[in-house]
Amino acid sequence: MDISVSVIIPTFNRLWCIPKAVESCRNTKCATEIIVVDDGSDDGTWEWLQQQPDIISIRQENQGQTYAVNKGFATACGRYIRFLDSDDFLSEGIIDKQFEKAVATGADLICSRVDIFDYESGAITVNPDINDWADFMEVQLGNGYGSHFLGMLFQRDLVEQVPRRPDFAFREDRMFLLEVALLKPKMAIVEGNAGYWVQHKQQMQGNYSGLKLQAVNWQHLQIYRKILDKLRQRECLTTAYKKAACTVLWPLAHWIAINDIKAANEVVDWIAELDPDFEIPQKGALGFLYRRIGFKSTEKLLRLRRALLLR
Repeated sequence: MDISVSVIIPTFNRLWCIPKAVESCRNTKCATEIIVVDDGSDDGTWEWLQQQPDIISIRQENQGQTYAVNKGFATACGRYIRFLDSDDFLSEGIIDKQFEKAVATGADLICSRVDIFDYESGAITVNPDINDWADFMEVQLGNGYGSHFLGMLFQRDLVEQVPRRPDFAFREDRMFLLEVALLKPKMAIVEGNAGYWVQHKQQMQGNYSGLKLQAVNWQHLQIYRKILDKLRQRECLTTAYKKAACTVLWPLAHWIAINDIKAANEVVDWIAELDPDFEIPQKGALGFLYRRIGFKSTEKLLRLRRALLLR
């Protein structure tokens, strides 16, 4: 039987949520294979997976999510690929809807919006619909709503050209989508909600601090340097792309300044080079300081304020 869609789910000690993620991938009309890569869980996840006859289960010693995703893709047989974190879940019917759209349009990439689900309260935040996306690269470069990879269905050949990168482990999902954008895929949109990005206390993004936070910021910056450099080499670095990138680089400069004001100021200089008309987004007193005394002096004041508050 030809496999229409392969769903790749990396997991590590997520027995509390993996059943819901898996269940959201079942009962499709199109031939779907569910591949779960257990990255060395010790909470009973592997034992649960062995009881699921419709799942392709792979186990590896704890190497990290990026390696797990790549191992899952090496096993996948589907014409189309989707990635799903084990703490997230899909909307009913979305696999079939996106697959049918892909077949009907010949698109390489099918996108839908993703909403946010608060695990503690059960509250749902509905994100904007994405039917106005005109340029996938511009959307992914910017600081606006760029959906989430769990809301996307990728043509297999597209994924084969863009391996997930362990060297950008903290931001590899961002690198992946930007490298996909570099390929200029033919895109189609299925309106509505594809699934839910679940917010909870164990999430990596909420636990970055110290040296790890510095590594996250460094990786984020290097991604933008690499992608914008590739666009420049291809003579595709448009004004729109530059402006979109600056909306991410400005807040990134602030986070870098917490530990290295000199390096952060270099990012601000780069922003001025990319977009001479860049407008500082902050309002009120902070915006006034940035505009009046400059980025470096303002960040020094913010550092002093943080030191005083920690006393």
